[in-house]
Amino acid sequence: MIKFGTGGWRAIIADGFTKENIRLLTAGLCRLMLSEGYEGTQVCLGYDRRFLSKEAMYWAAEVFAGYGFRPFVINRSVPTPLIMFTVRQMDIPYGIAITASHNPAIYNGIKVFTRGGRDADQTVTARIEAQIEGLRPEDVKSIDYEKALAQGLISEGYPFNEYIDSILRFIDIDSIKNSKLRIALDPMYGVGQSSLRTILLTCRCDLEVIHEQHDTLFGGRMPAPSADSLGMLSNYVTERHCHLGIATDGDADRLGVMDEKGRYIHPNNLLVLLYYYLLKYRGWKGPCVRNNSTTHLLDRVAADFGENCFEVPVGFKHISAKMAEYDAVIGGESSGGMAVRGHIAGKDGIYAAALLVEMLAVTGKSVSELYNEITEKYGRLYYEEASFATTAEKKEELRGIVYGDGALPDFGAKLVRVNKDDGCKLYFEDGSWVICRFSGTEPLLRMAAEGEKPGQAKEYIRIWSEALGL
Repeated sequence: MIKFGTGGWRAIIADGFTKENIRLLTAGLCRLMLSEGYEGTQVCLGYDRRFLSKEAMYWAAEVFAGYGFRPFVINRSVPTPLIMFTVRQMDIPYGIAITASHNPAIYNGIKVFTRGGRDADQTVTARIEAQIEGLRPEDVKSIDYEKALAQGLISEGYPFNEYIDSILRFIDIDSIKNSKLRIALDPMYGVGQSSLRTILLTCRCDLEVIHEQHDTLFGGRMPAPSADSLGMLSNYVTERHCHLGIATDGDADRLGVMDEKGRYIHPNNLLVLLYYYLLKYRGWKGPCVRNNSTTHLLDRVAADFGENCFEVPVGFKHISAKMAEYDAVIGGESSGGMAVRGHIAGKDGIYAAALLVEMLAVTGKSVSELYNEITEKYGRLYYEEASFATTAEKKEELRGIVYGDGALPDFGAKLVRVNKDDGCKLYFEDGSWVICRFSGTEPLLRMAAEGEKPGQAKEYIRIWSEALGL
């Protein structure tokens, strides 16, 4: 069965990610579009560097053409944000990206975007799933790709310049040019290198790039920019005396950063840094949005500037929707995805990276100096997270415990609120919190916690994981 998670549909290659399922999913989307009155409209397709991504895009385009739609195919591997940007610029109802984002190399998948370049919400993906039900593989319509291309039913293009120019219009190029910054870039064998190289060289940065070649195994690592996976970038920053180290995940919608001392900056802190910079130094006004597993330090920054911080469930579609509702300045998640007002409504690691470089240039301060400025004013919070592998049977057992009405462990703090909108989040009187929820993209149970004191968050996770027998 094809089931969408929080970041599209993902499956193991040759297990769930097969030509048959790709065609079925595309046919389901085609049937939905027909039911919504979009006969004959354009649809945008793009792909990343994963194994079978390009071929899967061709298979999907053949099905779109078979149902009478006009696929616009981006004919080189590109960042997912570029595909979302193109959907918005073309003002078309739907688009797709063939990617499994930051998942291990054995996965691939499909992300669906709606008008405006937004992640398809749960209502849309549920309707696609409903259209797939009862659809037999032999009933799927399609036209051979080369034949459809020759007949003008499929068109190809590469809207790279338009995407890059849209970002350059938003950033202070002159300040970056004058700052003479040295930047280290690690695209993690993914699709972020061309876009960031072009932007940073246009701004006259001294750029050093590692891991830019095409490798469908991502160098044997998960293409997720984390403290564990960016050791080489950290060494590079310190050895080459760089001002900043930037990493993007497999499809370049997520961001990882090393400061000038080669220390990993957690995505929570990146969100706080960018929000603070945009409010204080750029003079922007507006709230921020975070998911339920992201730092509450954002709330403190927002309150100090007379703004609100909205909490939503995990899944960037929830962040995008809330940002649009309240015209928020920034929205993000603890896993490294963030969106900034004025550009696309989804995650964009390229734009976020460009803004971080601008932040250093405009303030004349290092990342560590800026973060110290923030914590001296708002205090320091201590964040921890952990993931636990589960089987299907164990997941159902744990789901009943976590989401049920049974007794909660004793965390040694006064509980003031419980939220079960997405997992189970506990809020304590002293401002600390802990959450337990199932991943929407991998077979994992995730926990995150935050406290005012060192060790407090780690202790919350220990207590809950032991209570669940993990």
